[in-house]
Amino acid sequence: MADAKATERRRTARRATRAPRDEAAEPAIAPKRNVNDTLAAALGCEIIAGLHPPGSRLPNEASLLVRFGVSRPTLREAFRALEAKGLIVSRQKVGTLVRPKADWHMLDADFLAWHMRAAPTEVFISDVLQLRRIFEPQAAGLAAENRDAAALSRIESAYLDMEAHKSGDAELIAADVRFHKGILDASRNRLLGALGSLIEMALIGTFKMGWRSLAIKDDRLLQHRDVMLAIIDRDAETARAAMAKLLKESADDVRRALAADRGGSAARTG
Repeated sequence: MADAKATERRRTARRATRAPRDEAAEPAIAPKRNVNDTLAAALGCEIIAGLHPPGSRLPNEASLLVRFGVSRPTLREAFRALEAKGLIVSRQKVGTLVRPKADWHMLDADFLAWHMRAAPTEVFISDVLQLRRIFEPQAAGLAAENRDAAALSRIESAYLDMEAHKSGDAELIAADVRFHKGILDASRNRLLGALGSLIEMALIGTFKMGWRSLAIKDDRLLQHRDVMLAIIDRDAETARAAMAKLLKESADDVRRALAADRGGSAARTG
């Protein structure tokens, strides 16, 4: 059993030093959407940014139709999307009201994307990183226990793409997203798998908040590899510990980058 594990690990290590395949990494950005989604995103961003505060009424239909140049059915479809995400509620003789923030569906994939676009605050980024540190180590442990060959292949492929693009380009974010999503999927817990959008928005958001380069540090890359090897070895305890260490030190990187960005901004203002 030990010999088999050692052989598998050596095979993975050799693969990690090879040139990457020619396959394009999956994009981290969602595909183009229709006009209903575009309108819902525009209004959702305005609500999240505070242009329409909780408890306020949205502008009436007539003014929105003129402003956005859309049809009434399109506007109503957008309203339905916003209602489904807990952002608004329509009431007869009152109008369309913005709901309290406590009612907003903050783990919804679209909501996260809108929040990162409209109000990517440091507090929000910190909350996202903290949440990841709660559930991802456990997901890594489950992945070590439940992974199959197909799941391992996806995780390894993502790692190889991260290594190939470690100097920094858009493909690095896409590969990093695929790596972490692959682990969630390998856990075989469908609710954990649904949190993949949270990871994607966290990675994109931290870049927007102040990182000057997409490059990944060598030690962070090796920490990803440690997680992967623990999952290969079906070592749940090591997988959990390796993921916890990776996320803690990645969060520290983000905090330092944001602090440096604040210092730079203050110096430029001065």
